[in-house]
Amino acid sequence: MSCRSAIFAEKILRRQIKPHLAVLSANILFGLNYSAVQHITPKFIHPFGLNLIRVAVSTLLFWVMAFVYRSALGFRREHLGRFLLCALTGVVINQLLFIRGLSMTFVIHAVLLSLVTPIFITFIAAYLLKERFSVLKITGLIFGITGAAMLVIRREGSGKGDAVLMGDLFVLLNAISYSFYFVLVKPLMKEYRPMHVLRWVFTLGLPVMVAFGWSEFRAIQWETFSGTEYLTLALIVIGATFLAYTLNLYSIGQLGASVTGAYIYTQPVFATAVAMILLGETLTLYKITAAILIIAGVFLTGRNNGTNGKM
Repeated sequence: MSCRSAIFAEKILRRQIKPHLAVLSANILFGLNYSAVQHITPKFIHPFGLNLIRVAVSTLLFWVMAFVYRSALGFRREHLGRFLLCALTGVVINQLLFIRGLSMTFVIHAVLLSLVTPIFITFIAAYLLKERFSVLKITGLIFGITGAAMLVIRREGSGKGDAVLMGDLFVLLNAISYSFYFVLVKPLMKEYRPMHVLRWVFTLGLPVMVAFGWSEFRAIQWETFSGTEYLTLALIVIGATFLAYTLNLYSIGQLGASVTGAYIYTQPVFATAVAMILLGETLTLYKITAAILIIAGVFLTGRNNGTNGKM
């Protein structure tokens, strides 16, 4: 192989590796986010206050990127209603329920319950688009719901008591809300660049987040923060929100939604490992069984009429 060919091959390899590293990094950040949220809520920041910081800072950074890269800023008036619905389902309801639920339950519960999102997406899309249900999709739904029910029903002994049940239910409702968002946002993704859509979804969701989170934000006692808490907050706000969303969008553009979506299976690995090390959570046979059922359900509902395994 000539020197020129070797250089060309190396460039191709780098182009193939970079988006995979990007989506892997995004899922590592998402996985770390679970334990980070549990560390900081509700002892240092209450959930709604954390959500306000998260959305406000991310919105600011998205707009900074828009001006730096001289991106298009507006959108057509007829799309306002859909943008508002996406803001409510994808930012407000989704984020409020997720952070509140995670602060009440176990990290392992939350990350496994979040995995049912693709199952809900499949069935909400099928309902709204009037698609037929296949046997595989129905079987996947049964598997996924069975695994989720196992986690919700069984509450391990801890100081959290019945809060675990409410936390699990909040995480499930968050998954349903995000599923509606995922279906609703698809037409906008065809009209505008993904980053443009994300920027406006966060922007329109911010005023509602202010209404819910302002009192809890004002109650934050910043003097109780050490360097650990500030680093944790930066991980949640910048790493697991702005940076992770940006890396995911880049990966979707380079690899496609199917390949990028498949990396969701790495989140439980990272989240569980960190929770076991830092929070002392345990991975029992019962949780492993629930995880297998949920992952099997996601795989089956992602099958295209039984002909391929694309997610």
